[in-house]
Amino acid sequence: QVQLVESGGGAVQAGGSLRLSCAASAYTSKRNYMGWFRQAPGKEREEVACIYTRRDNQVYANSVKGRFTISQDNAKNTVYLQMNSLKPEDSAMYYCAAGERDISGSCLPGWIYNNWGQGTQVTVSS
Repeated sequence: QVQLVESGGGAVQAGGSLRLSCAASAYTSKRNYMGWFRQAPGKEREEVACIYTRRDNQVYANSVKGRFTISQDNAKNTVYLQMNSLKPEDSAMYYCAAGERDISGSCLPGWIYNNWGQGTQVTVSS
């Protein structure tokens, strides 16, 4: 089981930037894709972005497209989420996840992931 630890959250003003990091405890060849998700109080978990670890393809939710960038550093077993032009509606707990099962479609759906981090809080003020 891969352990994931998120960091980089904090409080910023609207229009600001943050970079989240997700460090995996150990490399596993079964870590086929990594994703970022978020959940605001009283709302359902929302998919944000994901990356296929071997092909480096990225997929984004429409709500963050053009503002967020997901990337990876396999040498460090770390995935990043660069968040620019932040909006108050981006405020949430952000979770990193790793998936192992073989999939044929998008890596965005949360149900395909089997390893989750504890989350890091992002708060954007207007």
